[in-house]
Amino acid sequence: MLKAGPVNPKFQAESFGLEDLRSVSYNLEAPRLYEEAIRRGEARIARGGALVAETGAHTGRSPKDKFIVRDALTDRSIWWDNCQPMAPEHFDRLRADMVAHAKGMDLFAQDLYGGAEPAHQLKVRIYTEYAWHSLFIRNLLIRPATAELMSFVADLTILDLPSFRANPARHGCRSETVIAVDFSRRIALIGGTSYAGEIKKAVFGYLNFVLPAKSVMPMHCSANAGPGGDTALFFGLSGTGKTTLSADASRSLIGDDEHGWSAEGVFNFEGGCYAKAIKLSREAEPEIFATSERFGAIMENVVVDPLTGTPDFDDDSKTENTRIAYPLDFIANASATGRAGHPKNIVMLTCDAFGVLPPIAKLDPAQAMYHFLSGYTAKVGGTEKGVREPQATFSTCFGSPFMPRHPSEYGNLLRDLIARHRVDCWLVNTGWTGGKYGVGSRMPIQVTRELLRAALDGSLARTSFRIDPAFGLLAPRSAPGIAPELLDPARTWASKEDFAETTRRLIGMFRENFVKFEPYVDRKVVQAQPGLIAAA
Repeated sequence: MLKAGPVNPKFQAESFGLEDLRSVSYNLEAPRLYEEAIRRGEARIARGGALVAETGAHTGRSPKDKFIVRDALTDRSIWWDNCQPMAPEHFDRLRADMVAHAKGMDLFAQDLYGGAEPAHQLKVRIYTEYAWHSLFIRNLLIRPATAELMSFVADLTILDLPSFRANPARHGCRSETVIAVDFSRRIALIGGTSYAGEIKKAVFGYLNFVLPAKSVMPMHCSANAGPGGDTALFFGLSGTGKTTLSADASRSLIGDDEHGWSAEGVFNFEGGCYAKAIKLSREAEPEIFATSERFGAIMENVVVDPLTGTPDFDDDSKTENTRIAYPLDFIANASATGRAGHPKNIVMLTCDAFGVLPPIAKLDPAQAMYHFLSGYTAKVGGTEKGVREPQATFSTCFGSPFMPRHPSEYGNLLRDLIARHRVDCWLVNTGWTGGKYGVGSRMPIQVTRELLRAALDGSLARTSFRIDPAFGLLAPRSAPGIAPELLDPARTWASKEDFAETTRRLIGMFRENFVKFEPYVDRKVVQAQPGLIAAA
């Protein structure tokens, strides 16, 4: 077996049972991984220097193919209503078959950290079949110093083999694609998909399981800090603006996707960003756009001109889920430590395609827990064949697919932290105004940015508020530089009857979704549910 790169001589591929490989390359950096990815036909270079790769049939995660081994450790601690179990014997066969499949391969290994706070840092060894996957995860997690690699022993090992095809009958899975995690043996197996995001989410899911037991809150959120050190968290599902809005040139970026909140403060799980690239523009998102022109960045499923190598970020012919993966230090104002103090503000982002939520509203603690457990956003019509109307999506904790424990565990942790540190909470609608999707228009990003700046600098809290009659939220009556009618969604609709009917429909969806959480929350949270106050 040929070997290259810095590695702990006592912790190599054989430690995991990987034998008879043709080669294994440890901890290669971007230039070598570029060379390998291009030589092997995995990727090409775009104008500006980014590496461009395609993920084939899987252009996003495969949540229905994700499994957790059910054993003595997980039997009573996993939220099985949301997670699929796998028997230990099926996992054993899967691991053995994937190890056998790897024989004769050239594999790439990265030793990385998940978590910028040393006390809660996870050491991860990732074996990948593709060179570009190795660069991807090297971009996304925290890179140890070379000297640290010589004594590195992983807490979690991930084996990622896109060419492997699972057998549902033999491996206890659903299809030829499988993502299986064994928390007891600290192993994650990924097969049958080339979508690189599965690797980073395997790390996130693992941390979401182990950290609550240490009273550390794992969060699917971005984070930044102002010049005075005031930290803000941004919760939100894909497409709500979590990455875009946290990349503010006037504030230091802590991270764009996954964080922990401990007794010491907030810390990034990652060392990079995984930004959506669809409709990316230099004018609207200059910091993120600039990364697309950097050597070392990876663009996934972005259409590139075959002659000039120029990316077309408006072309969604491959997928709307186009992405750019880049190291955190590609953002000029990124934090060097990935750590910050306790948050002063929490922002919950929703893309309300029904167009009835106010552009910003202040939440009391019960409302904050209600909206955190609800995790609402909406998909727009037209993205799938036959879909003409907006579709409500509720992903609890703003990250249901990555939450192995019951949502109430995360909700209670967050509630206690908010109370202890007296955090202001806001609900921000980055979706539609003046009507639902197809009638109204998308909330201008500059309006959202101005409202957020006012919320984070404290000036918005000093203005006068009204109680939104539909959702019971405190919505500002005015904000500097913002037209007052834009702050009240009812005033932006041409038809008051359509507004009222659409609002009633959405409220019904909220209430129907929350029924399953009512036994786990106190009366104040139940009473925070939206309802037509004016009609009560």
